[in-house]
Amino acid sequence: VQLQASGGGLVQAGGSLTLSCAASGVTFSRYAMGWFRQAPGKEREFVAAISRSGSSTYYADSVKGRFTISRDNDRKTVYLRMNSLKPEDTAVYYCAGKQTILTVEPDTEDTWYNTWGQGTLVTVSS
Repeated sequence: VQLQASGGGLVQAGGSLTLSCAASGVTFSRYAMGWFRQAPGKEREFVAAISRSGSSTYYADSVKGRFTISRDNDRKTVYLRMNSLKPEDTAVYYCAGKQTILTVEPDTEDTWYNTWGQGTLVTVSS
């Protein structure tokens, strides 16, 4: 199983970016997915998560109302739309997944996930 994150880059404060995470080698619809980020000198933190079907989403308080997680199971891809970006959003963003049964909701703890992408860097300039 592989997760390939992309879409990072340099953006000015107030701008937008959309990250993508494409899965291969898995039945993607069986995976709950999440996004995490790690800023320089800080621990990795939860950003957003989405259930297998996409019917449930979860967000860190710091991004609620600005970021939107979504998924396309036919394309085996999960997205993170980031609006109103702030310099404090600067980090390496990682997608993560875990195969679950349908009734299990995704967790906000990174230790719950067992499949990780390589990360994509987002830099927000002030």
